[in-house]
Amino acid sequence: YELERESLVQNARILASGNRANNVLVFGPNGTGKSSTVRALANEFRDDGLRLVQLAKEQMGDFPELMRVLRRHPEKFIVFMDDLAFELGEHEHGLLKGLLEGGIEARPRNVAIYSTSNRRHIVDERHNDRESERFDPIHVSDAHQHKTSLASRFGLRVLFPPSDQERYLAIVHALAERRGLTIDAETLDESAVRWSRNGSGLSPRTAQQFIDDLAGRTDIDKSGAGPQS
Repeated sequence: YELERESLVQNARILASGNRANNVLVFGPNGTGKSSTVRALANEFRDDGLRLVQLAKEQMGDFPELMRVLRRHPEKFIVFMDDLAFELGEHEHGLLKGLLEGGIEARPRNVAIYSTSNRRHIVDERHNDRESERFDPIHVSDAHQHKTSLASRFGLRVLFPPSDQERYLAIVHALAERRGLTIDAETLDESAVRWSRNGSGLSPRTAQQFIDDLAGRTDIDKSGAGPQS
């Protein structure tokens, strides 16, 4: 996910430099590293004064006051809204749309909104579009525009695609090297694929969980530690 990560890093670099950065939507399946990548930006640019403030969907009503507070500070801020999902008509959907348009409180230069979602457009309808189309195609067209309009208000949209086996194993090998694990490549591949079949799938999160388990078992084997009586 280097290309995807670099897009987020570059936008954060612009923000940290004191320039106006885009609001960002990061979308894709669970376990692809969306949230951890965003959170890592604050550490990467901490020396440049970048900070991360997390805002829950239920706290969106506090956004105007938050902007008034943050604009008075010299630091730069990522306002992070994680794992967003809306139904059409939800109050918070309209609030976020207003935030992105600047209609509720203008976003100061030292703030950028980063949001993650499992949905490309963040929004789903409460009923089936195909069934509705049989009776009201105009409604379906309007609803589709409404669904896509929120995501389109993010200046930068980055897809973290589902991981395939090649990408998954590349992540496993990189994590194993970082942890200092010395294991035959073929054995590592076989074990990692077997681990993924336990229902976790071929995701970066699965790769991290596998390496954590492998490192723990390796450490126990080296120390000869067993359960305490």
